[in-house]
Amino acid sequence: MENTRMYADSVTAVPSPAPLPTDVPAPPGPTPTSAARSRRRLLWHLGEMALAMVAGMLLLGPLWELAGTALGVGGTLARPDVAALVMATNMTVGMTVWMRYRAHHWRGVVEMGAAMYVPFLLLLVPWWAGLLDADALMLGGHLLMIPAMVLVAVRHRHEAPVPVRRHPAVVALAHRWPTGLALLMTVDMWVDPSVLSPWTMLVLPGGYLLIGAVRGTLGGPGGLAIQLAGLAGWVAVTLAAVVAGGRTAAWLVAMGWLAHAGWDLAHHRGGRVVPRGYTEFCMVLDVALAGVMVLAILTTDG
Repeated sequence: MENTRMYADSVTAVPSPAPLPTDVPAPPGPTPTSAARSRRRLLWHLGEMALAMVAGMLLLGPLWELAGTALGVGGTLARPDVAALVMATNMTVGMTVWMRYRAHHWRGVVEMGAAMYVPFLLLLVPWWAGLLDADALMLGGHLLMIPAMVLVAVRHRHEAPVPVRRHPAVVALAHRWPTGLALLMTVDMWVDPSVLSPWTMLVLPGGYLLIGAVRGTLGGPGGLAIQLAGLAGWVAVTLAAVVAGGRTAAWLVAMGWLAHAGWDLAHHRGGRVVPRGYTEFCMVLDVALAGVMVLAILTTDG
């Protein structure tokens, strides 16, 4: 039997009458609804590209530093012109991986990669001539990159996706993107571990209160009261760490971040206040940062 959708308050559909001979046909083109949907898809695509570029920089940046130190070319990699091209490469790699996962054509991938490089290549000439400083080179390259990306995205917005065979492991990793993003954000910290300031613990409850207020999810049973209790708890730990100072403060900060991972787990299972993607990201980030700080404490003389 064919499955049909049932609506509680459905009404009988009345077919529209056929147009009269005197009716003027509607002009061809997208309807307002399809146009709005196309704009949302375009903005979503650009947002994905931006996140993929940031992920490429976070993941590959520390690897360039390690390779530069090992090969003795750290000074060369630190030059503004070389650093600009390395950054463009990191962004292109991240963007390419994600665009192919999202089944974009190679021609679109290549053009988006050109949007990463061309702005810097154009500004390298005045930089070599001494007309621009390093800050202007970096800032100008990123500013010119934005309209270049928009032009490429608009040019290919109507293309049908290409068939892509994805390995199940790749699909699983893509579904766990909050975890991957959190790990990427801490890659460089494992190379040079350090203890965060005690005041950073105030961000932990603040994120839940802010997101819950925006989403309007603090009105449930005990929602606001529980979040305020969490805020009071981490304020107390923060003040205790500030007063204690030294190694005791470092352990309090590390344990405060680790304890918040349990807070994230409880909210992830409940599915309230904040989206589950945020709780997954926050939980992995909390555990990773706590691990970095414990490593810093254990490898530092008391």
